[in-house]
Amino acid sequence: MNKAELSEVIASKIGISKKQAEETLELITETITTTINTGGEVTLTGFGTFSARERKGRIGVNPRNPSEKITIPNVKVPKFKAGKNLKDTLKGRK
Repeated sequence: MNKAELSEVIASKIGISKKQAEETLELITETITTTINTGGEVTLTGFGTFSARERKGRIGVNPRNPSEKITIPNVKVPKFKAGKNLKDTLKGRK
């Protein structure tokens, strides 16, 4: 399912226009992104928690020249931890 299909499902279930559903979905993703980018965390009880963490830099190998070492810098990456309800549903317990 992509973003457009998700917007259609939301619109039909809530009874709003597809455009309103798209705007709402865009606002949700923008809010989550902004929050975790500033070091915050977004928890949707039962579904999961969105956060960001810093992956440490390291020494790697240049794929074009395997004998050459390169420095890979620190990078901020998104993290998602599934909630209990989501885990139970996927395991077939609900």
